Amino acid sequence: MLLEKIISISGKPGLYKLVSQLKNGFIIEDVTTKKKVSIGNSSQVSLLDNIAMFTFDKEVPLFEVFENIAKNHDYKETISHKSTDEELREFMGASLPNYDTERVYYSDIKKLAQWYNILHKAGYITPESFVKAEPETTEGESAEGDITADKAAPKKAAPKADKPATPKVKASTGAKAATKSTHRKMG
Repeated sequence: MLLEKIISISGKPGLYKLVSQLKNGFIIEDVTTKKKVSIGNSSQVSLLDNIAMFTFDKEVPLFEVFENIAKNHDYKETISHKSTDEELREFMGASLPNYDTERVYYSDIKKLAQWYNILHKAGYITPESFVKAEPETTEGESAEGDITADKAAPKKAAPKADKPATPKVKASTGAKAATKSTHRKMG
């Protein structure tokens, strides 16, 4: 799943995809309606790719939590974000069994369910979405990644033109603090 271009904007419902960068902002596209609009640099945005959820021993990337939810619900929609507190906590326990009940708030669980369902509706939640890319092998390496007898052979760097262009997000102070802090709230 490519979450690197999917963002949440503080004060705006839904999820958006970064389309391109402007001199003073960005062009974004609503993931469900495909409607494009522009936003200014002062908007507080959160990249879903930078969000993680707390467990008692580590932080789990949102991508992995979405994968757990998808597998638990056969890649179908999950419960509504408007479900009861008890239903949402049960949903969270099944999705991330070791989640930190002190640091993952009820509002985070609601947002997780809502974002999952938005991404599902937009076609981002499929079995193929979670397939990990096979690591590429270079000359002198076998498929398992073991270096063969020719380990002194220099590896060629990929040309920079092959790297996909990802617009850089200039976040406001609030968004920077949210992604750098140890507690990444989902909102």
